[in-house]
Amino acid sequence: MIDQKLTPLEIGAILAIVVIWGVNNAAAKLATEYMPPLMVAGLRFAIAGLCLAPFVRPPFPNWKAMLLIAFLGGAVHYGLIYFAFSLAQDVSPVSVATQTWIPFTSLFAFLLLGERLKWPAIVGMLIAFVGVAWMTADPHALQDWEAIVIGTLAAAVWALVTVIARRTTAVPPLKMQGILALTAMPTMALGSYVFESGQVEGLRSATPLVWASVVWAGLFSSVMATSLLFWLVQRREAGRVTPYLLGSTVVSVLMGWLFMGDMLTSQIIIGAALTMVGVVVVSIAERNLRAGAAR
Repeated sequence: MIDQKLTPLEIGAILAIVVIWGVNNAAAKLATEYMPPLMVAGLRFAIAGLCLAPFVRPPFPNWKAMLLIAFLGGAVHYGLIYFAFSLAQDVSPVSVATQTWIPFTSLFAFLLLGERLKWPAIVGMLIAFVGVAWMTADPHALQDWEAIVIGTLAAAVWALVTVIARRTTAVPPLKMQGILALTAMPTMALGSYVFESGQVEGLRSATPLVWASVVWAGLFSSVMATSLLFWLVQRREAGRVTPYLLGSTVVSVLMGWLFMGDMLTSQIIIGAALTMVGVVVVSIAERNLRAGAAR
């Protein structure tokens, strides 16, 4: 089915993932306005872990690599993500910065695995990183520079996880997501206990919308969107689907602008657009490279 058009059902799944992930960034920002970021992440993975625990069954091949992937992709990546949103005034710049994981993945695959890096991918990387820099240089976005840097670091960590996973025995995605959740939840809880304060006050002040944001992250983002993505990549190459999922950033930007008071100046919009164009170029170059290797 690789060369055929996407079916209406597949298009519906892609749209669902785009909306779920796009709304989830706004939900993360809202939740961290009331509760400490590591606590929010811990609650998210407690919900996800309850749902995904039945998928975590033996065998566990390459368990050391799996634990490394789970720690980096769970505690470290999501800890940085939620910390970034807790620092940010606006949702949009951080949401854009986190999409640089695709250029970082190509870069790390070249540096660590010796994979080929074709010139379109190099051009795409440059465009993406210049876009983030141009966006951050806007006087309004510059107030969120720490959050943007941390969001970009989170993207780099996720890219590293992706590269490590390429050399690890394949694990069913829901099983891997369950391991990630069950690893991240106690780690986040311990981190919140040691480094954060105000947890009780946060629980008391949280509104129903805040709790809905946490449930959205744990149930819809970690479980439902992952299940849909798993279904899609069983039917299609990952590179056939990935470019469409970048639409989640557009949803996040619109959510921030329409409902959360984000300021979108022309410089921020141009920088964000450059970043997304660069990411798409890298994604397509990566897909073409793998398609050529398969032939």
